[in-house]
Amino acid sequence: MVAFDGAAAFKSIDHCSSVGRESHTVVADMDGTLLLGRSSFPYFALVAYDVGGPLRLLLLLLASPLAALLYYSVSESAGVQVLIFATFAGARVTDIESAAQAVLPKFYSTDLHPEAWRVFSACGRRCVLTANPRIMVEPFLKEYLGVHLVIGTEIEAYKGRATGFVSRSGVLVGRNKAAAMRKQLPEESPQLGLGDRETDYPFMQLCYVVQPKPGLKPVPIEKLPKPVVFHDGRLALRPTPLLALLTLLWLPVAFPLSCLRVAAGSLLPLRFTYLAFRALGVRITVRGTPPPPPQKATGRSGVLFVCSHRTLLDPVILSIALRRPIACVTYSVSRLSEIISPIPTVRLTRDRAGDAAMIKRMLQEGDLVICPEGTTCREPFLLRFSSLFAELTDEIIPVAMANSMSMFHGTRSRGWKGMDSFYFFMNPTPAYHITFLDKLPVEITCGGGSKSSHEVANYIQRAIGSVLSYECTHFTRKDKYMALAGNDGTVPEPEKAEQK
Repeated sequence: MVAFDGAAAFKSIDHCSSVGRESHTVVADMDGTLLLGRSSFPYFALVAYDVGGPLRLLLLLLASPLAALLYYSVSESAGVQVLIFATFAGARVTDIESAAQAVLPKFYSTDLHPEAWRVFSACGRRCVLTANPRIMVEPFLKEYLGVHLVIGTEIEAYKGRATGFVSRSGVLVGRNKAAAMRKQLPEESPQLGLGDRETDYPFMQLCYVVQPKPGLKPVPIEKLPKPVVFHDGRLALRPTPLLALLTLLWLPVAFPLSCLRVAAGSLLPLRFTYLAFRALGVRITVRGTPPPPPQKATGRSGVLFVCSHRTLLDPVILSIALRRPIACVTYSVSRLSEIISPIPTVRLTRDRAGDAAMIKRMLQEGDLVICPEGTTCREPFLLRFSSLFAELTDEIIPVAMANSMSMFHGTRSRGWKGMDSFYFFMNPTPAYHITFLDKLPVEITCGGGSKSSHEVANYIQRAIGSVLSYECTHFTRKDKYMALAGNDGTVPEPEKAEQK
């Protein structure tokens, strides 16, 4: 390998051709090269909050000045080691792996450098050589960018928990990068190397420098090999040191405010909740024409509201918009959420015949809301709609639900879900947007027309997707939980859970 003394020997990535590189091997750095951001602090902060909550994030934030001082005054390696220790020390390795799989891909995918990606994606064999811990970056790089080999800093663990220290090979910077590459690729000489700083030069033979350009926009999501449909974690923003500090300062205010908002939604009559929420900073926008309450004297069954699913608050917000409680069916909702719910809830059992009979009975008593996706999705995608509801009634009104959160996500796939509604209301100004579509024409229903239940479900999915400008997919609840939690999302029966 050839070591270069300065950046003058290197050409800018702008001058690098991406044509005819199908047989080439490329080795690239990550921060500042593949990613626009040159700092890895936001990604350490995301992992810290996911594995250790606010206290772990506070520890990392307090350690960041020391890390910066060591990084710029002593060595890059020392600064990175401080970040690794503050983030990982004492954390379960499985929790770190889970955060890397479920939380980080969303944020990495929105920060790809367009010029670096243009060249990197054109090469037939792609390798990444980074000072970041391999355990933290490998899931995103291999699953979403098609990287063949990830060489990163290895962390030490004891009895399933990270010690906070790195392996004997040390942090991969400078000559450690060149040594690691020679070890992993002993007989292969990469045709192309991409880096952005002086410590990258030792591992490069034919180097193109990725220079920072203010205002450069990241690669659009639709141009990635694989979109990030599912992701987890509570933080909705990329926590730079300033934003991490503001988040921690907001928490002592956010939680009491969230409790007040939850109390208003749970205790006040629904006809007053809309005004109370507006006074407390919660915005609810209603479009379309809501239907009138059912008249029991006519003998007509209730209306089935078929909603897209964003958070567990969807049925509650729908009831607030209608100014009356609408019963809903649920699955895998925490007991706390059921207790504080201002509307009736009935749990599904995943027994098709039993659930169908229960839904028919509830429709005889009044209106009902159902979310046929079976689980929430944060991104602008609609999961496959279950067709069971279409077999049970022809009185169907599709409802397009959308929301916006600036600091915290109000959903979670891993761990306890009892805090979901609290996290949604911890946002400074959470908002919901509800659009009532026209009632389903008789000729498109199963009873009044020749449509099958699957055709009806797909028609409603497309109608809601068109209103929201969301992409309709065939993904299911099982796909989401396999991607984020490593299980199929099935909740065991209480008797089985007690036995276990």
